[in-house]
Amino acid sequence: MTVKEKDDLFYVCTLIEFIGRKTNNPRNVIVEALGEEGIKKQFMDAGVNHCLSFEQVSDEIIERYGISQGDFDKITDCKYSIPSVTSIGKLYCRLVLDCAKSGSELKEMMKIFSSFISDKISDFKTGIYYENLSYLECSYKEGRLLD
Repeated sequence: MTVKEKDDLFYVCTLIEFIGRKTNNPRNVIVEALGEEGIKKQFMDAGVNHCLSFEQVSDEIIERYGISQGDFDKITDCKYSIPSVTSIGKLYCRLVLDCAKSGSELKEMMKIFSSFISDKISDFKTGIYYENLSYLECSYKEGRLLD
């Protein structure tokens, strides 16, 4: 991937995280709502959407794809501060780049957001998001959190 494509991937990962938090949905719900074509569209539009607020872009996506409010609230009862959406977006971006074969980054991103590891990362009460990236990658590939 080029530097610009990596930036666009980071943007899309962050946008998915933002929408998930805004709608209280697991991240796989957002990815499923967009589908492969919607993900590709967000990736292609990322260069322009970088100039807009996440609030505006997310409102348009929520309306266009009919994403409803969920009950996956992993923030309200957190005892400590949670990482920013950009921090989590960066984590997902790095995970995708480490796991994907060249040219299949968007498909791998969809797989990661649809896997168990995404719910674990989003559970801010556990602190899994602070784990070493190698641990998260190996756990994802194994299909479970490693001991």
